[in-house]
Amino acid sequence: MRLSAEDRHYIKKCLRGVRETRDAQRMKTFIQHGHITTYEHVMNVVCMSYVLDKVVHLHADRRSLVMGAFLHDFYLYDWHDRSAHKRLHGFRHPVDALKNAKERFNLNRKEENIIVSHMWPLTLTRLPRCREAAIVCLSDKICAAYETVFKNKAMFDSRL
Repeated sequence: MRLSAEDRHYIKKCLRGVRETRDAQRMKTFIQHGHITTYEHVMNVVCMSYVLDKVVHLHADRRSLVMGAFLHDFYLYDWHDRSAHKRLHGFRHPVDALKNAKERFNLNRKEENIIVSHMWPLTLTRLPRCREAAIVCLSDKICAAYETVFKNKAMFDSRL
């Protein structure tokens, strides 16, 4: 899939000062699905969320959508290494990601809900409570499935 130059510019603008941080760059060292890094995964989710909102005319708060999508897996450890984290990563990492994001960035309620609810329905009690959270939740599932099946194949052009 391709984003327009205007779309790429808007996403870059939303993430300015966030994706350049040392912790965000650390996500490039952790594998998420197949051979896709956590950084590549969150960027795929950013792009997929943006495209879904735009194409389906969901009228989301795009700044919150982009920021929440980028930070939804901001847990900052290798989930494959059981000595590096608690068990049950799928259930626990949204809380870890939210904690890390809140310590480093000013988040609004939508962004917080996006991060903590992105694993719904696995995390039954953490519901997406805004359209932005629902979009990221769905985008995360689409991207995870694609990344797992196609391993190294990019979903979006990498000019972000």
